[in-house]
Amino acid sequence: MRTLLSPVLQSLRRRSPSVVSILRRSMTGGGASGASSLPPLTPATTRVGWIGTGVMGRYMAGHLISAGYALTVFNRTPSKAQPLVEMGAKLAGSPRGVAEESDVVFLIVGYPSDVRRVVLDQDEGVLGGLSPGSVVVDMTTSDPSMAEEIYASARSASCRSVDAPVSGGTGGLATGSSRSSPAGTSPPSNGCHRCSGAWDGELHGRTWCWPAAKLGNQIAIASTMVGLVEGMLFAHKAGLDVRRWMEAISTGAAGSKSLTLYGDRILQRDMAAGFFVHHFVKDLGICLKECQSMGLALPGLALAQQLYLSLVAHGEGNLGTQALILAIERLNNTQL
Repeated sequence: MRTLLSPVLQSLRRRSPSVVSILRRSMTGGGASGASSLPPLTPATTRVGWIGTGVMGRYMAGHLISAGYALTVFNRTPSKAQPLVEMGAKLAGSPRGVAEESDVVFLIVGYPSDVRRVVLDQDEGVLGGLSPGSVVVDMTTSDPSMAEEIYASARSASCRSVDAPVSGGTGGLATGSSRSSPAGTSPPSNGCHRCSGAWDGELHGRTWCWPAAKLGNQIAIASTMVGLVEGMLFAHKAGLDVRRWMEAISTGAAGSKSLTLYGDRILQRDMAAGFFVHHFVKDLGICLKECQSMGLALPGLALAQQLYLSLVAHGEGNLGTQALILAIERLNNTQL
């Protein structure tokens, strides 16, 4: 397969490995019944659509434009798509308008209700505009049942669907180190795994498998963040130099990606969002809903969600997830 990848694709793989993976397999693999193979993935032949150009999507879409792909984009707040338009993207008036101009449509939006509207709306949705054999790739963290519903609807329209939620925040997306793990039925996900090479990827199989994997990722992050900020506040109250304490634990079992990414930012009171608190609350709420359906008790998850909810209640939902320190500081009437 390496010999089939053009220099442009290899360049995009270095910038954002998983978009290439998804697109490559989408173009060359089979698909839903009646779906024909699309031409090989090249900037000259592959039309790419992008829906959702907010804090995450604009970086990913920008990587594709930089690699030479012509993009048609949509965002419900058009001004947020303007930087991509200035890079050469075409602005559409609706999700359906994007689909009508695209062979593959990516979307990364806020909530499951947004996914439903963008993809399944009878008048303006993506599936109403895609040609048979085309692909829709949902990169939103959403309900596993939503992935199943979209897959069934796409198959009915002789199209293909892949769910590939992204993890890593804007820092990872800007540098190309974020993760995206496509999943789907064998033909479309095989097609889509290689296209997601623009920001790295893992293939998880069943249509609803990667949404569940992503939710597990969010559960692990939530508890890790609680431990990080509690440890930092404890070190502070114990009279330790918190920065030196972080350096000391970073190479042991307590070291983590969260410590590396957020420790210094917390000390600097830098709460700018790489991933919004209010979106994390949404993700943890979906996790709790899935746990309830499984009969699964995860008290650490429930505690983390309550702490993050308190940030939203204080008007801090647009801060980054490292702002959890603010909730712990308020509980203890103490500031680092």
